[in-house]
Amino acid sequence: MSWQGYDHAFRHEYRSNADIFRLDSLVGSGHIDKGAIISAAGDSAWASSPDLQLKPEEMKAISAIVGGDSAAKDKAFAEGLYIAGERYVMARAEDRSIYARSGRLGVAVAKTGQAIVIGHHGEAQVAGNATSTVEGLADYLIKSGY
Repeated sequence: MSWQGYDHAFRHEYRSNADIFRLDSLVGSGHIDKGAIISAAGDSAWASSPDLQLKPEEMKAISAIVGGDSAAKDKAFAEGLYIAGERYVMARAEDRSIYARSGRLGVAVAKTGQAIVIGHHGEAQVAGNATSTVEGLADYLIKSGY
């Protein structure tokens, strides 16, 4: 499944099987400056901001961590989590979520049944608000069957 072409900074709607996903809830919230939605398997990017292009190995690592792979989680805590080529220090990794920082920048990641939502916040954005926005979109996708 591909949502690219519908993203345009997550400000358009995607319709599939009568579901409408308001992707602007991520970047359009003002709490996230760029984001992506990838498959839960970590094998494809469904949509991403133009300046947040994840590498295949980064998607696989994220998928492994939120999928419960303790070796992948330990490696990320020891060596960092890479998002679009940038290194982030792992702050927390929970059942379905990852939180990581690079100075005043940060990422929040949340897994659903079929997708992984990734949100990046800049220096001007509050980490807690960014996390709530990512988790909220993930909850919405879960309720919608994704």
